Amino acid sequence: QVQVVESGGGLVQAGGSLSLSCAASGFTLGTYTMGWFRQAPGKEREFVATISWSGDRTYYGDFVKGRFTISRDNAKNTVYLHMNDLKLEDTAVYYCGARAFGPPSITSPPDYNFWGQGTQVTVSS
Repeated sequence: QVQVVESGGGLVQAGGSLSLSCAASGFTLGTYTMGWFRQAPGKEREFVATISWSGDRTYYGDFVKGRFTISRDNAKNTVYLHMNDLKLEDTAVYYCGARAFGPPSITSPPDYNFWGQGTQVTVSS
């Protein structure tokens, strides 16, 4: 059974840091492009970051501006998102998506095959 489970969300003050994890099971993570996306209330799901199956290429949304880092450990079937200098507007549910094949430059949510249930990130002032 294919499953993707996000964890690590929580409440953090503006300027703080948070690390999210995405644990995959039921498929071989190393053959999938992985991505982090987020969705705030009343807004569409948007691209945050993607990483190639080997981890050598990454893409980030324009709003990230060097604050976030996506990484992966295929041996552990896990993808990470380290977030620094969090802002109020980063508040959202963060989702991990998996796409079989294709480059990490594919950043549109409908192009991702599997999704987790999301983890809430709330940034307070």
